[in-house]
Amino acid sequence: MHTDPATLPDDIATLKAMIIARDSALRDHAIEIEHLKLLIAKLKRQQYGHRSEKLDRQIEQLELKLEELQTDEGVAAVSAPRSRAAKGSSGRNQLPAHLERDDIVHSPTETTCSACGSAFAVLGEDISEQLELVPARRRVIRHRRVKFACTGCDHIVQAPAPSRPIDRGVPGPGLLANVLVSKFCDHQRLYRQRVRWEREGIDLPESTLGDWVGGCAALLSPLVAAVQRYVIGGSKVHGDDTPIPVLAPGNGKTKTARLWTYVRDDRPSADTSPPAVWFAYSPDRKSEHPQHHLRSFTGTLQADAYAGFNAVYETGRVQEAACCGSRQTQVPRAACRAPQFGH
Repeated sequence: MHTDPATLPDDIATLKAMIIARDSALRDHAIEIEHLKLLIAKLKRQQYGHRSEKLDRQIEQLELKLEELQTDEGVAAVSAPRSRAAKGSSGRNQLPAHLERDDIVHSPTETTCSACGSAFAVLGEDISEQLELVPARRRVIRHRRVKFACTGCDHIVQAPAPSRPIDRGVPGPGLLANVLVSKFCDHQRLYRQRVRWEREGIDLPESTLGDWVGGCAALLSPLVAAVQRYVIGGSKVHGDDTPIPVLAPGNGKTKTARLWTYVRDDRPSADTSPPAVWFAYSPDRKSEHPQHHLRSFTGTLQADAYAGFNAVYETGRVQEAACCGSRQTQVPRAACRAPQFGH
């Protein structure tokens, strides 16, 4: 909250008391922020492996509370007067070097020295950086296929139509990438994307966006198959499954499906092969799924004690390597416990 200097008392002792009270409130805010960060991190560790809607809501509420506190901290930082030296000593991270830089040069308006009349020479410069967002441009690319007709006969020629990601579809590759990233990376559902496009005067129904997502899935299927062959072709694979809630058709409720993860990464063993991960979805956790996924794999499988992998080991093609990850999760939980000190 901004403090009007006209409302401040003239008494020095009162001003000191106000400053002490403000500093104490800021410290309390900082302590609460750190406490919420630790609590959220602990709940997220508990969330891994056994998701529940109640735990998800609790994490979401804590994150909202943390966001409010950080916003209040930002308001206090802007409102509080700061010296130039304090601003310069800020510990903010440097902006990434790969970002494009646009230089705006601010030169003094004076061309000669007001003290002696001599000309100025460049002494140096101070550089400060500001992160800016340039709004994306929406454009319509028109493919104009010119027809040529022979002047001596009826022969007509025309360039072939360029290929499109979606046959007879209007979206370009960049637009499709934006839809997929918004949905799967930013968790923005298609109906929310539709509202976003409507604000820009573009009508994209959810059914159209859904068709685009399905078309992209078909286009990417050869790449997924190539990743699968590469991962399963390794000599050692890490395997695990994660429960995910999915909508059950008809009743409006959710059921628990599985996302199977298979990782090829032997860099800790000085292997120079690039790491890769292959994901496979299944509507349940039946053992037939890992058996099908690993039907052509020969080597070492590092996984937890899930009994569904036993049939894979019994083939004789796959050697079991036990996973101690379940024990390791207890270590950070114990580390989050507040130490008890004697008085």
